[in-house]
Amino acid sequence: MELKYVIAGAGATGGSIGAFLAADGRNVTFLARGAQLEAFLENGISVKHSAKGDFTVRPLKAMTMESYREQPDVIFVCVKSYSLKDVTELIKRTGGPETVVIPILNIYGTGERMQKELPAVTVTDGCIYVAAHVSAPGEITHGGDIFRVVYGLRPGQKTSDAVMKKLARVKEDLDHAEISGEYTDHVRRDTFRKFMYTSPMAAAGEYYHAQAGDFQKEGEPRETFIAMDRELLTLSKAMELGVPENMVEVNLAILADLNPEAGTSMQRDIAKGRPSEISELVYAVEDMASAYGVNMPVYHRVIEELKARGLK
Repeated sequence: MELKYVIAGAGATGGSIGAFLAADGRNVTFLARGAQLEAFLENGISVKHSAKGDFTVRPLKAMTMESYREQPDVIFVCVKSYSLKDVTELIKRTGGPETVVIPILNIYGTGERMQKELPAVTVTDGCIYVAAHVSAPGEITHGGDIFRVVYGLRPGQKTSDAVMKKLARVKEDLDHAEISGEYTDHVRRDTFRKFMYTSPMAAAGEYYHAQAGDFQKEGEPRETFIAMDRELLTLSKAMELGVPENMVEVNLAILADLNPEAGTSMQRDIAKGRPSEISELVYAVEDMASAYGVNMPVYHRVIEELKARGLK
């Protein structure tokens, strides 16, 4: 069974997934726009400094979302949260009863929210571990060897046997393409684990204008990251997610393996004056804390300062 993959949002994360799959001979369509799309059509996609080295895939099947007319088997949703409306319309137009949607946004609970708007398809929850950025149109540079995609159905979510077979095949294809694919029966827990890395990294990174190297050494940025992560661990207990007690140490180990110059996509968006995910990735933590009656003073201090800078 060959799956027809669509990468909706072929930036650093989506482009990386698509490039590895396409290099492994999978049927992949990249949905992009602007300079990125032009580069894909002219030169293909290049990946630099990845765990499998430097490589280029060409020719590439790439087009805009509006131009896509096929019915896909699997859609990896790799856009920023503010672009989800466009992807939702794409899925409504092209998805079928056996289409699988795997959102890998940094925002916690994205799949569950999408499923309410897309009852005709199966929307999992998911997340990705990769340090990467678009270094030039059509070129993605990795800043570490970790590359893992985690996805799964939520508790009580029902689907067909055909869809379950596709979910299993996705893992096989990811693994064969040298991406670690992980299907999980505890997707709420495991996506929150990723949120425990991305949210404090983005928040503290913007607060201190810091990069990975600043968090790898002793100092105030690192201590703030640790404190925020501990607050999220307390929140996870109130949410009864079963997050392991050692998650702070796990996240510090992930940080230690990054290129010291690695930053977050939220920081890059803010620096370039583009829309960012700060509301859903950082500010939403206070809403979650309030809903579960958890006190998070370090998060509160950081959020108040970021809001005072006019970031939204």
